[in-house]
Amino acid sequence: MNLAHLLARTARVFPERPALLLGTRAISSYSGLARRVAAIAGALRGACGLQAGERVALLLGNCPQYLELLYAIWHAGLVAVPINSKLHAREVAFILEDSQASLLFSGAGAAPSSPAAAMWSACVPRLRIIAVDDGDYQRLATSEPIAISAAAPDDLAWLFYTSGTTGRPKGVMLSHRNLLAMTLSYFADVDQALPADGILYAAPMSHGAGMYNFVHVLVGARHVVPESGAFDAAEIIELARSLRQLSLFAAPTMVRRLVDRVAARGGDGEGIKTIVYGGGPMYLADAQRALAVLGNRLVQIYGQGESPMTITALSRQHHADRDHPRHLERLASVGVAHSVVEVIVADANGRSLPAGEVGEILVRGDTVMQGYWHNPQATAATLYGGWLHTGDVGSFDGDGFLTLRDRSKDVIISGGANIYPREVEEVLLQHPAVAEVAVVGRPSTEWGEEAVAFVVCRPPMTVPGGDLDQLCLQSIARFKRPRAYFFLAELPKNHYGKVLKNELRRRFMPPGEN
Repeated sequence: MNLAHLLARTARVFPERPALLLGTRAISSYSGLARRVAAIAGALRGACGLQAGERVALLLGNCPQYLELLYAIWHAGLVAVPINSKLHAREVAFILEDSQASLLFSGAGAAPSSPAAAMWSACVPRLRIIAVDDGDYQRLATSEPIAISAAAPDDLAWLFYTSGTTGRPKGVMLSHRNLLAMTLSYFADVDQALPADGILYAAPMSHGAGMYNFVHVLVGARHVVPESGAFDAAEIIELARSLRQLSLFAAPTMVRRLVDRVAARGGDGEGIKTIVYGGGPMYLADAQRALAVLGNRLVQIYGQGESPMTITALSRQHHADRDHPRHLERLASVGVAHSVVEVIVADANGRSLPAGEVGEILVRGDTVMQGYWHNPQATAATLYGGWLHTGDVGSFDGDGFLTLRDRSKDVIISGGANIYPREVEEVLLQHPAVAEVAVVGRPSTEWGEEAVAFVVCRPPMTVPGGDLDQLCLQSIARFKRPRAYFFLAELPKNHYGKVLKNELRRRFMPPGEN
């Protein structure tokens, strides 16, 4: 079933219910939203000349247009390619070229006349760019509406680019079936969404936060875009007090900042219904403090782009069950398997391990991706033996609660965003003075983790850290650059010549934990 039917169904049943809000101001009802979606879809297939299955990229911060564009893309039988708006222009260029996107919707910072747009057009000569804040975009909504295009369950709907350990982004192929299974599992495993609720988009709509739109469209709830378009703890508190029953998805670092703000004001998170957190580790002390300040409003999910938002969940009830003898262990876990997937911990041969033993986390079910876009080698390396091999390491307890032990792919999660060390290392190695480099994560009170680089220079050469910073800023997003550089005579290695990153990480561990 085409995901666009979710919106069409709700618009028929609850036409006057408020759909889109910018801050506290309602700007569209469900019937109005559905009409705009059908008209924009007509323009995509008509004036824009796109054919079924073509890719449409969204390089936008959080804004009301995001939701209407997603549904217009599916209504027209096309594929959405959401792109992190914080990426460097060169990183965006790779995604546009790899996906062969026919159309890009951009914000003001990437207008069709900008230098970045010229770079992208050179990579994809037939690419058309439309800025959502100009007249061309508004004219799309005045086009003749069309009927929803037919879509098979396994037709591609969402092409999400996530970097791997090689540093080259990979396009995760998610079908209408994948996303519908994810949506229905929310009701069974995460929370009960109701028509009176609102979903607040404080985290990027290009990622997990945007994927929770389906749940709230399905029940006719409100979709609230903060006027800042981003995470602002004070703004969230005020919106929750005004609008009531707001839910949001947030990275653990965001939760920590929200808790700090609520505690400083002497509140309790009034108006917030549910905070679903994920995308990185929530330290036990932070979870306990969040429960103490906000009360029973927390749910944790563990997922990957390859099985979005749906591997395990730690429910509201499990958070609140302080009398359970293993409450703290459960609070430090990522919960139990979602109802739509099977999850095992396996040895190197793919054999399921008993409770208490550590191994790789494997997943299978209707939420697992179809594969990586035009990358059969990476697909074969990740999907084999009937399972998604996550690259994450963990163990189950006897009650089915999964605890993550390590991330074998060395990903650094900073403020809920992934930083892949190999990608940063390849940039730093472009400097002629750099012989070797290793990028690892160190703890950060603000971001959870941050990247730092250990650099070996070619003797007798040296290089200031500022030069390396500038090199990074020319090639990758600002948030990915190392926050510190440490210069060594050599990197620690094993007998096979592999860099021992654990040895480097130990330098940042508190006394008594190494």
